[in-house]
Amino acid sequence: MAELNTSSRNRKGTPKVDLTAMVDLAFLLITFFMLTTSLSKPIAMDIAKPDQSDPNATQDLAASRTMTILLGKDNKVAWYMGVAGKSRPNVEGFREIRYSILNNKTNVAFANGNDPKKTLVVIIKPTSGATYKNFVDIMDELAVTKITTAPAIDDDHITDAEKDFMKQNKIL
Repeated sequence: MAELNTSSRNRKGTPKVDLTAMVDLAFLLITFFMLTTSLSKPIAMDIAKPDQSDPNATQDLAASRTMTILLGKDNKVAWYMGVAGKSRPNVEGFREIRYSILNNKTNVAFANGNDPKKTLVVIIKPTSGATYKNFVDIMDELAVTKITTAPAIDDDHITDAEKDFMKQNKIL
């Protein structure tokens, strides 16, 4: 420990303060708060992927309740309601997709008399141009919009009509 020499005329000793107890108390408080604080728990979201082992294990869904979201390159999203090829997809960014999901959710609920068993079903089809961040972003949007059914992830069955549309709009 360093000391400061003062002039020899001052015979009075300088007071010394021992801070050992203060440091001990600080570390005890830090340890106490670290051990008693609850850390945030990771939250998992259920997803559904088509069963590849049983080709007959398909689930029939009403086309009016199905929203298909195609993840493309450059943070672009194409979505449509119903069956592929029968309705023209809309191209949006991730800022606009939340409003489209909410709007479709409201329309499906209204058309089915607010039946909790007949809610919006979302199918996500990531393409080769999409990034993992795009997938996480769309899953976050589904969580924010409170989609109750587990989204189906189908990256193996992108139709030719969907591919052609995405190539025309330069997002594939």
